[in-house]
Amino acid sequence: MNVTGESVDAIRELINIGVGRAAGLLNDMTGTHIRLEVPEVRVLRYTDLPREDRLVDGSRLSAVTLMFRGPFSGMSMLLFPDKSAAVLIAALTGEKIEEGDLDALRIETLNEVGNIVNNAVMGSITNVLGERLVYSMPEFREGSITDIMGESRSGAYDWVILAVSQFTIEDLWVVGNILMIFEIGALDRLLEKIGAVTGTSP
Repeated sequence: MNVTGESVDAIRELINIGVGRAAGLLNDMTGTHIRLEVPEVRVLRYTDLPREDRLVDGSRLSAVTLMFRGPFSGMSMLLFPDKSAAVLIAALTGEKIEEGDLDALRIETLNEVGNIVNNAVMGSITNVLGERLVYSMPEFREGSITDIMGESRSGAYDWVILAVSQFTIEDLWVVGNILMIFEIGALDRLLEKIGAVTGTSP
């Protein structure tokens, strides 16, 4: 599949709509000014994920995943390196956290942030395209990117949209990654829908 720059720009715009909404919800939830930006969006092969530099910065990652099914099916994921997860949790809860130390309260905090971001991003895409998706319950996972993805459904996926996200909380800066991982053929259907709505072509 050949993805044009126009298609990537259209995807970035849809994701930016979603993260803008997510930032507003997080501001309301925490009472803290949070700015959320997506400076980079790329499309890559699912099999290239374990070699993606941005996803192997440290062996331990924290992820909140959301499965979706519909006209295009797959998984949305908000993924943080351990250090960024610690900074984000400390900023939102006021508690200092050491890297690698996640208790139930901190996991709940990441789950809530991940759920807000995943739903806002997927919601912005489906609203603009006029589509409906069915979502599973969000799930928290830890480990390497290979651990998080697991082996049970690895053959079901082929393409990934990787959106680098930057959280700015007062004077703190946190980097995470938004992943949209598509089942075989699903990204083609998404790009066709985006092209029909925006006048771009994959």
